[in-house]
Amino acid sequence: MSPSFNEEKEQKQLEILRLAEEEDLAKTLASTKYGVPYIDLTKVVIENEALKAVSENEAREFEVAPFNISGKKLLIAVRAPERMEVLNLKKTLENKGYKVIFFMASKKSLEKVWERYQEISQAEKIKAGSLSISGETLLKTAEKIKSLKDIEKEVQNINDTTSTHKISKIIEIIFAGAIALKASDVHIEPQEGYVDVRIRLDGILHEALKIDEKTYNLINSRIKLISGLKLSKNQAQDGRFSIWLNEYEVSMRTSVIPGAYGEGIVMRLLNPQSIMVPMEELGIEKKLFKIIEREIGKPNGLIIITGPTGSGKTTSLYTFLQRIYSTEIKILTIENPIEYHLEGITQTQTDHKKGYGFLEGLRSALRQDPDVIMVGEIRDGETAKIAVESSLTGHMVFSTLHTNNAAGTIPRLIDLGVNPKILASALSLSIAQRLVRKLCNHCKKERVVSAEENDIITKVLKNAHDLGKDLASYGVDVNQKIKLWEAVGCEKCNGIGYKGRIGIFEAILADEKIIEIMPQNPSEDEIKDIAKRQGILDMKEDGIVKAVAGITSLEEVKKSVDIYEDVE
Repeated sequence: MSPSFNEEKEQKQLEILRLAEEEDLAKTLASTKYGVPYIDLTKVVIENEALKAVSENEAREFEVAPFNISGKKLLIAVRAPERMEVLNLKKTLENKGYKVIFFMASKKSLEKVWERYQEISQAEKIKAGSLSISGETLLKTAEKIKSLKDIEKEVQNINDTTSTHKISKIIEIIFAGAIALKASDVHIEPQEGYVDVRIRLDGILHEALKIDEKTYNLINSRIKLISGLKLSKNQAQDGRFSIWLNEYEVSMRTSVIPGAYGEGIVMRLLNPQSIMVPMEELGIEKKLFKIIEREIGKPNGLIIITGPTGSGKTTSLYTFLQRIYSTEIKILTIENPIEYHLEGITQTQTDHKKGYGFLEGLRSALRQDPDVIMVGEIRDGETAKIAVESSLTGHMVFSTLHTNNAAGTIPRLIDLGVNPKILASALSLSIAQRLVRKLCNHCKKERVVSAEENDIITKVLKNAHDLGKDLASYGVDVNQKIKLWEAVGCEKCNGIGYKGRIGIFEAILADEKIIEIMPQNPSEDEIKDIAKRQGILDMKEDGIVKAVAGITSLEEVKKSVDIYEDVE
């Protein structure tokens, strides 16, 4: 019986081999002949704003593909960097004020970008309006928005008109409201018969408005286009776009997932203004503040911040880096993802598809001769060991770890395989933190304190005092009458009763007694017992001090920490 020959299957295999060879050739030519970086555009988010810099006809004729733009920095993939038409195009763009950076790519890669021109064309045909988001327009709209109700009111004013740019205006109002109210996220959630638009303020979601299904479908398409996503439905996708507001960039991370009644859209606002927090305003108590300031200024050591997702670890790390930044030292970060761009600091992003994780990033970072390294997260034993070793070889290392409290850092690192004796020489400080909402100063009011609340607060404060912790420096007296405040709600705080957030902290300093116990593989409880005598408030005590001082409510503290833990 003669063997069968499947011509179609053979052709497919030959095509796969041809494309692989084309990618290999582009990669080789990039490094050996042209000296430009290689890029595979099938793995990159294409930004529609970049496409506007070069027409589709020019892109196809010159075999180029603009794929990313940040301010005036324009990234363009090319097939032949030295082609005369390509060089002339670069000169034309530079005359317009662009800073052009070339990347080498295969024709298959370029075709992916060329297809995107068609999507933009289709969007214009459906009269979906402008695809760009004007920072100037947003700021003007934001001036009118002082509360959540103003968002709904502004959208209603648009709905009452016959504007041909209605969808663009609604999106502008939503974004302007989120920026004006300092929201961290915008959630667009289809329900049965309507669509909810909610924004997250100080960690809590609040309803901003409801929209109909027809409006939602148009908004959905627009957000996908500006985020560099495919217009197809029921497909989980992630994208991004940027808005420039008075010389600073607000990056928007978009996530789309299929749902029962339509696609849910979440946009995270990464506003650099939100991390420009002076160290003095993080909420760190006085004694701990002096310790942190001293430790982060040292030439080497390991400082770990622990806490769950959304507890403010990234903000604290960035604040520490900005505090020690100097033109005389090199600071390098390895993050996943880079959330905010810090001036003067070299930031790199992990990419697990390309085999560049925290471990590989840390190894590469050490070859860059940095003075300070920030590793976004220690997840495995190898990363932990290299981070510890780096701190012993003249580097200051900052990182995060998932533990419930500061005392858990040491057992966790030992569990990951770090030698306790080496850890004793490396670890400088372990910090744990949570975020609590601050009571609105315009409307908070004193409330009745229950007998149970009075009892637990008094015990916590007395225990802290007996351990030698200086409560008087926080304006607290163990024998004082306990006062608490509650949220009310007014125009200044959107009727919520809270405005802004502040950290509650605890820390363990690697002093002589902690170092002495480390080689014995101590438990959390053993470390806590020794650390109690360091005079630093733990999170429970710090939270209660802030509640008694009227900075936050006891209810907020209870959401973050167990105030009854270790209280007899």
